[in-house]
Amino acid sequence: MFLQAKSLQILSLTLFLGLLSGLSGCSSTGSLKSPEIALLKVEVVKARLLEQHFNLRFRIDNPNSFSLPISQLEYQVTLNNVELTKGEADVSLSVPAHGHSTFSVPVRTNLWRHVRQVVKALEQPDEAIPYQFKGSVKTGWFFGQRVHMSRNGEIIPGDYIPE
Repeated sequence: MFLQAKSLQILSLTLFLGLLSGLSGCSSTGSLKSPEIALLKVEVVKARLLEQHFNLRFRIDNPNSFSLPISQLEYQVTLNNVELTKGEADVSLSVPAHGHSTFSVPVRTNLWRHVRQVVKALEQPDEAIPYQFKGSVKTGWFFGQRVHMSRNGEIIPGDYIPE
């Protein structure tokens, strides 16, 4: 009985030390290159008066020689300096080495509280309206790092109004 307990302790200690050495090896390499993240498209799924549904489509490019797991996205979208939506999404994908992956995140917003600003912006449908997307993704499953991204641009409302 004593030998079984002793061998179990030795096995546990060996596994623990192996785990620690593996973790220190990952963090000491310092060779993780940050992936590039781009917002590719904003797809309107459903637009009603009180609630709008969009899909934000992203592309992640991995410059590393190993696959890179992505586990979470935080985001904020503003239009004409008005915050439209903000949130987090759990993402579960692995970007191949020297490759890329795309994924979509469903987003809901309520423009009703901003209706005055939106209507004012739409009064001149040929004038560009600035937007900004800010966000970050978490790389790795347990001890990852955050990679931040930001994209600014303009939309012209007249391009989206049917004739």
